[in-house]
Amino acid sequence: MKVTFKKDYLKWFVDDSEVELLKPAAGLARDTLLARSGVGNEMEDWLTLPTDYDQDEFARILTAAEKIKSDSKVLVVIGIGGSYLGARAVIEFLKSEFHNEQAVKAGLPEIYFVGTSASGRYIDDVIDLIGDRDFSINVISKSGTTTEPAIAFRVFKALIEKKYGKDAAAKRIFATTDAHKGALLDVAKENGYERFVVPDGIGGRYSVLSAVGLLPIAVAGIDIKKLMDGAKSAQEDFAKDEDILAKPSILYAIYRNILYRKGFDVETIVGYEPQFRYLFEWWKQLMAESEGKDNKGIYPTSAIFSTDLHSIGQYIQDGKKILFETILDITKPISDRVVPQADDNTDHLDYILNKPMKDVNEAALTATAQAHTSAGVPNILLQLDDLDEFNLGNLIYFFEAAVAVSGYLNAINPFNQPGVEVYKTNMFRILGKPGYTD
Repeated sequence: MKVTFKKDYLKWFVDDSEVELLKPAAGLARDTLLARSGVGNEMEDWLTLPTDYDQDEFARILTAAEKIKSDSKVLVVIGIGGSYLGARAVIEFLKSEFHNEQAVKAGLPEIYFVGTSASGRYIDDVIDLIGDRDFSINVISKSGTTTEPAIAFRVFKALIEKKYGKDAAAKRIFATTDAHKGALLDVAKENGYERFVVPDGIGGRYSVLSAVGLLPIAVAGIDIKKLMDGAKSAQEDFAKDEDILAKPSILYAIYRNILYRKGFDVETIVGYEPQFRYLFEWWKQLMAESEGKDNKGIYPTSAIFSTDLHSIGQYIQDGKKILFETILDITKPISDRVVPQADDNTDHLDYILNKPMKDVNEAALTATAQAHTSAGVPNILLQLDDLDEFNLGNLIYFFEAAVAVSGYLNAINPFNQPGVEVYKTNMFRILGKPGYTD
């Protein structure tokens, strides 16, 4: 069970000879990563995270998740960027867009993510949803001073302390932060919050398999051990001494870079299940922050088909040929629903009567890939065996490894994000933060 790379729809766009030409550079990039000898190597601890994670902290995460499940109807997760996208991606991918409604039926806490923007209305809506129910907080920030989550923590910290009193509230606040320094660490120590670690050598967009993502994921009732096992399998495959073209993540990095060099500057990841939406949001952060620098990089976008075929599908089919698509498909049916009988055939659907919806979705996938490739849009196909923790863990590591190799192929540091700081500096100046007014 692992990610499978398919080049069925690429034969019109990429020759095998082109793959062979880029193969040595991809092999060197992979070897440089494994040797920790390339640019940004101080942020490469994600490479061995699936096997080197802190077992004691992992056990504490499971214990904390059980406590939250036993005494809370709601978990409020406070974070932005990598501090929330990974957890939300995993929860919605494995559960659904309706995971909170499902949680109520299953006796699990609803999970709401805040601090993801500066919207006061959004915070108001979450407070209304919590109502007078019992809740806990997981605040996630390496520094504790990032504006959007820091504001949200002020709001919800005051709310939970008003509801339970400061001492009891402290037992319901879990801080995931730097192990050694920072404003959030100081607050957590002062108030006695249980603490988990944002690892030093792992950037936010690579952190979903650390405590950053694992606590909310565990609270959602997801088996985090199986998630790590899937990532471990991908780690072992990536490090295995074999032909690099046998490695799906390397193939993905090579093919997308060949397309990039041919002028396909935009990659649209597409899936045929609505619950893929936040996995794609996580993927966009991973790709954009890793590759978009030095005036280089593939611009990442996403779409849910067949929904978006009735909107942006027109541009993909007939617009400027600047993009390629990466399709994510699950081979095992995730629903047994079929097209039902009707009193009459006024909708002209009897030709697919009793056909599984999975077959209809797969027909849409194949038909769309054929249509788009015939119009000059390359399509990469990635397949998972099943929609489960193991396969998703494998996919997460697959994407992390692929974009790291891709970054080195483009001679950039795939582990920093200097451009993110520009808006922050301007925002501090506009708001009058001390030290930023000139």
